[in-house]
Amino acid sequence: MTKRIFRSICFAALAVFFASTLLVAGVFYNYFSDIQQAQLKMQARLAAQGIAQEGMEYFGGLEAEGCRMTWIAADGTVLYDSQSNTVDMENHLEREEVKEAIATGYGESRRYSSTLMERSLYSAQLLPDGTILRLSISQNSILMLIFGMTQPIYAVFAVAVILSLVLSVRISKKIVRPLNELDLDNPLSNKEYDELLPLLRRMDDQQKQLHQKETELCWKQKELDTIIGSMKEGMILLNQKGKILSVNSTAKKLLETKKDCVRADLLSVSENPKLKETLSAILNGGAGEGMFAMGGENYRIFASPVISGDMAIGTALFFFNVTEKEKTEQLRREFTANVSHELKTPLHSISGYAELMKNGLVKEGDILPFAGKIYGEAQRMIRLVEDIISLSHLDEGAGDMGREEVDFYGLACKAAENLMPQGLAAHVAVEVYGTPAFLYGNGQLLYSIVYNLCDNAIKYNREGGKVSITVQETEKEIVLTVKDTGIGIEKEHQERIFERFYRVDKSRSKAVGGTGLGLSIVKHAAKIHDARIEVESVTGEGTSVMVRFPK
Repeated sequence: MTKRIFRSICFAALAVFFASTLLVAGVFYNYFSDIQQAQLKMQARLAAQGIAQEGMEYFGGLEAEGCRMTWIAADGTVLYDSQSNTVDMENHLEREEVKEAIATGYGESRRYSSTLMERSLYSAQLLPDGTILRLSISQNSILMLIFGMTQPIYAVFAVAVILSLVLSVRISKKIVRPLNELDLDNPLSNKEYDELLPLLRRMDDQQKQLHQKETELCWKQKELDTIIGSMKEGMILLNQKGKILSVNSTAKKLLETKKDCVRADLLSVSENPKLKETLSAILNGGAGEGMFAMGGENYRIFASPVISGDMAIGTALFFFNVTEKEKTEQLRREFTANVSHELKTPLHSISGYAELMKNGLVKEGDILPFAGKIYGEAQRMIRLVEDIISLSHLDEGAGDMGREEVDFYGLACKAAENLMPQGLAAHVAVEVYGTPAFLYGNGQLLYSIVYNLCDNAIKYNREGGKVSITVQETEKEIVLTVKDTGIGIEKEHQERIFERFYRVDKSRSKAVGGTGLGLSIVKHAAKIHDARIEVESVTGEGTSVMVRFPK
């Protein structure tokens, strides 16, 4: 911009210089020509008076240097000419200044030579006798005048060029400096040029819009980062070239990288060859899924193209931990098999006894014992089905069960009272210790926790043993402790006793009529109440189970 302003100013200055030179030369030329014409007119009048008094004698001895005098008769014949022979001269009656003098008494004209190098000024004065006196002088034309002033013009031109350059540089810098110093962050604070105000107002409006859009984008980016960062699943967004655009902390752990890997190539970030192989196979297909094992856990990877219009602009990768799901599926399969097995045994017994009675192979005295066995197996099936229904309900979260303030100590006393007949039959004493402790929860589920723990403590106790139920309240929690003096649980079995149908001693479990689901019900009921279960056991000495309920 500075160069353009500089060139424009230089061109304008030189153009003005040349135009001014021509204009001034023309004005002065015409001005001095008018002066000469006026002087020539005066001289013509003076000379006319002399000729009128003396006639041809006036020209005798007359010296008229620089001025040509011509005396013309009334018919246009030249009577005298100071520079030419009158015989060779043509008739001057048609000359402009002569015709004007005859008509008005005085005439004048200006004519250029054929080469335009000279211009002649003519003044014609009518004499009383009808003759005309014409005076003329020659002067250089304006072109010759300019040519004659070449050297002075060159000098002036050089001075003009130097001044134009200096002034152009200074003026262009002065014009451009405020533009270079514009505060674009605050456009309306600039007051240098009023002509820029519309542009500055537009810039200010655009900056406000951009700032608003930037703020909105920042909030959206923060929201997206918060959402992605709080996801338990791993998530990676890639562009068309496989470069990482966004990655959350879970995905970083799976990639085993702590550095900022945004804009890095996905396959160059992870150093795990198996993961690289899986990702490479998925990404080559554009969309798909694969499995990946890491740290004893299984992950399923999904790749989905990100579509904008009709074109894929990137890929979204999701990492799902399916370890728990696979374990759940395994437990479901085991549960189905166990249920089938547990139901098959009593059904075979019932079917066998019933078949014998149907075919009349049972003596009349044995019918009652057979009926008692059928009833016992049926009751066992009923208990099993009830426990399965309870577990299914607990698996769904038991959201339809109401909650209220429950006296946990009272529930423990009630459970001990209901289990008293079983304790007496097994020669096991059941005792309850503690003080009233109120817990907000579902009374039925809390009762099932105490009941099943005590039921197990009685079943797996020794004759003459003891079961102690203690309810303690602390500042932050209520603790239920069920301690027995039974057979105990070996270390390798302690972590699995809460699994469905898991039995430490299968023969004893069947002998005491257990379904294998009691402790599973305890585990799920405790989970619904956000409680923790702790098991301490010594083989041959007994077991202590503590359930800690947060207040």
